[in-house]
Order: sequence, then C-alpha cells, then structure tokens
Amino acid sequence: MQNLTELSVSATSPRNLSVIIKVCVVIPFFCIFVCCTVVMLYIFASHRQFLDSSRYILFASMLINDTVQLLFAVLLFFLDMGQIRFALVYCVPLLFISVATFQNTPLILATMSLERYVAIIYPLQCPPAWRSDRIWIIILSLWLLSCVCTITECSIGPQNSAVDILYIPVVCSDAIVNSSQIQIFFKSVVNTLCFAAVAVIILFTYVRILLETRKLRKDTTSVSKAMNTVLLHGFQLLLCMLAFTIPITETLIVLYTNWQRKDIAFSNFFCFVLIPRFLSPLIYGFRDQSFRSYIEVIFLCCSNRVKPGVKSLIQNN
Repeated sequence: MQNLTELSVSATSPRNLSVIIKVCVVIPFFCIFVCCTVVMLYIFASHRQFLDSSRYILFASMLINDTVQLLFAVLLFFLDMGQIRFALVYCVPLLFISVATFQNTPLILATMSLERYVAIIYPLQCPPAWRSDRIWIIILSLWLLSCVCTITECSIGPQNSAVDILYIPVVCSDAIVNSSQIQIFFKSVVNTLCFAAVAVIILFTYVRILLETRKLRKDTTSVSKAMNTVLLHGFQLLLCMLAFTIPITETLIVLYTNWQRKDIAFSNFFCFVLIPRFLSPLIYGFRDQSFRSYIEVIFLCCSNRVKPGVKSLIQNN
C-alpha cells in the first residue's frame, strides 16, 4: 500500500511541478503589467492636460481594454490548464469579454493612427468628432462594434441540444462555444478583414504624414513624432497578429518535438498572447515623454532612498 502511494505521488509530481512553473511564470508578468497600468491610469486621471487630449484618452482606453483582455485570457488559460469544469452559462460571459476585447485592440490602434493623422493634417480646424469632449463617442462605437461581432459569432452556429447550459459542467474554451464550421469561418473572415483594414489605415496615415513632411518646413519635430507614433501602432498591430500563428506553431512543434499538448498550449499562450499584450501598451506609455516624466516622479517618491526634503520638492514640482 505504501509503495502504491509513493508511486502515485511520483507520477503526479512532474505534472504538479509543471503547473507551478507555469503559474510562477505568468503571474509575475501579469502583476507587473497591472501595476504599470494602474500607475499610468492614475497619471492620466490626475492631470488635466491628459484629460483634454484625444490622444491620451485613446491611450487610456487601450490600457483598460488590454488589461481586461489579459485578465480574462490568463483566467481562461489557467481554467483550461487545470481542467476545471463548470456550467456553460458561466463560461460564455468569460469567452465573450475575452474575444470582444481581443477584437477591440486593432480598432483602437487604427483610431489612434487616425487621430495623429487628423492632428497633423488639420492642426487648427480639428473635426468635432475628434475633440477630447467627443472622442468618447468613437470609443463607445468601437466597443459596440466588437461586441456585435462577438455576439454574431456566437449566434450563427447551430445549438448543441446535448449540452445543458445550466447543469452540465464543461471545460471553458472557445472550441466548446464556437465549434461549428460556419462559426470558425465567420471568425476567420472577421479577424482577417479587421486586421487588413487596420493595416491599410495605418499605412495610409503613415504615407499621408510622410507626404506632409515634405510640404511643411515648420514644426518638423511634431510631424516626425507623429510618424514614429504611427510606426509604433503598426508594430503593435504586428504583435497582436502573432496570435494567428498559434495553429502553425502548434503543428510545427508536434512534428519536430514530443512535447505534451498542455506544454505546447502554454508556450504559444506565453509567446503570442501574453508577451505582445504585455509589451504593447508599456512600449507606448514609457516612450511618451510626458508619461515617462510623471512615472519617474512617482517611482522616486515611492523609493525609500529618496530623502524627505527631496521627496517633498519632487511632489511640489
């Protein structure tokens, strides 16, 4: 009896060790991201100059969207990794928010590129829709569009009568809710059109701003910054599109290695979902000089190495 107990413990210990390692890898990344996001949102809400700028309002919207997306993606990943089962009625809202926020990210990137385009082309006569007091209408429209696409994706497929959404426990994954061929096709078409349209918008705004630099000999600094910002949006879009390479990488890993399915899923999740979402807003936030200066002040004030007199001087400034 004792030998059987030791055998079962030794058989399950590698699996438990693998789960612990995955948790210890993912949780620190997510905590660092949340801490940096909270600091940036605090800076945004505490200074009027950011609240009066459409650019920073869109940036705050992207921070909130990516934080929600990462939160639910990490939650769903650990639920799937632990094979935790619960009723489908609780699974659908988790998947809905995760998919909607994923589709909303490229729309926000396209809107931010268009905002830079409007700021350069129409510096004195900004269209009313792009003013800071009305930019919220555009943001709500983006959320509405993402939610409508997600609801349509979940509604067009045939309903599985064998699954009781209230009582039968299932492992919460996208394959459970969107399992029909028409849903998979619709999702592929929507994602392809969305990312293609965003790529065209980013390319269009970059070319237009580039042509504008040849006309304007004044204020070339702001124009060059706008070009760099649009390029950064293109890089962020590329990071988001890495999630579509997961089926290809899974096939290659299965062909050339003997990894387990959960290890393959974790490597793809970490490389193509977690890291891009982690880097995307942080690169944009720390690159901005205004945000970076306030971030440095906050971290200096929180540091114990700063003398009280210096700390009070920094706070007053």
